[in-house]
Amino acid sequence: MTLWLIVIIASLACLSLKIAGYLVPASFLEKPAPARIANLLTVALLAALIAVQTLGSGARIVVDARLPALAVAAVLLAVRAPFIVVVIAAAASAALIRALL
Repeated sequence: MTLWLIVIIASLACLSLKIAGYLVPASFLEKPAPARIANLLTVALLAALIAVQTLGSGARIVVDARLPALAVAAVLLAVRAPFIVVVIAAAASAALIRALL
């Protein structure tokens, strides 16, 4: 299977999922259980993405400057700092840690 065939199949799968989402009746999504599952699923997927991007390096778990930078970002978000401040502070803390190590 070539790379282009894989890309085309993945694109068609994404398109079909999107179309399937439009076919779900609004009355089903307004019920409490599906709405709660959809909200929690979004948070869980975002948390998993953050964990993989922070701790993952290939097939290994790596603890490096990204973990303290994530902690800095979490603290700043908890105190409601502006997003640009959060990004700059996290990047600066990661850069400082990498420069020192």
